[in-house]
Amino acid sequence: MTDRADEMITALRSGLDDLAGLVRGFTADDLARRSGASEWDVSQVLSHLGSGAEIFLATIDGALSGAGAPDGDFIKSIWARWDGRSRAERAEHVVGANEALVSRLEGLDRQTKDELRIPLWFPAPPRDVAGLTGMRLTEFAYHTWDVKVAFDQAATLEPWAVAQLLDEAGVLLGFTGSAGELDGQAAIAVRLTSPERSFGLGIDDAVSLTDVPGAPDGVLSAPAEWWLRLVAGRHAPEHTPAEVSLDSEKITLDDLRRVFPGF
Repeated sequence: MTDRADEMITALRSGLDDLAGLVRGFTADDLARRSGASEWDVSQVLSHLGSGAEIFLATIDGALSGAGAPDGDFIKSIWARWDGRSRAERAEHVVGANEALVSRLEGLDRQTKDELRIPLWFPAPPRDVAGLTGMRLTEFAYHTWDVKVAFDQAATLEPWAVAQLLDEAGVLLGFTGSAGELDGQAAIAVRLTSPERSFGLGIDDAVSLTDVPGAPDGVLSAPAEWWLRLVAGRHAPEHTPAEVSLDSEKITLDDLRRVFPGF
């Protein structure tokens, strides 16, 4: 039987295999394309994925050795090195950097996966292996979409990400949601497909997941992968499939888009 850490690591491996297949075919023009992250070209997204892999690996190694999380100067040096690379060099090194991270996770024994607590490089409680891998999977999945959508406006999050990230979305929207963007309050019933889920979305002083409201201000129907992209701000009309709908006299899809400006 696999546990949460194993599931997350397996999903991250699938994501890396997916990204490696993409990167192998990129031309110089492909790397210069504008990505789904509006301020970055494709190579800059790859740079972020590469530097992030190195930071996560250093964080795990610090926990294993007892040295603790990497400090700010170390992290800045990683960013500077990746920023200083050419577009082609970013593409050349991104898979290897992520392979080192995924291989380290795959090599952890059962006791370590269960018991290790990993201090982070920012103010937050330590994570276990499942929690840290979930953080990385979230970042990896959304930024892989940023790469794919540069070539396909209808790109979606891959199945390897959706099943795992649905359980992480409640935490993520606490950081990404901006309740003040909505004029007033709203209680939305959310109905997802592929996989099917039903819950409530509350927009009040903050944004949170709730039980399905008995008298909702609207009903949002959407594929699960689009819901995840909504929460992360990757929800522009040109990236929204036709089956997404919001049945409401009080709130529109554009209102929800403002509530989730993205990162």
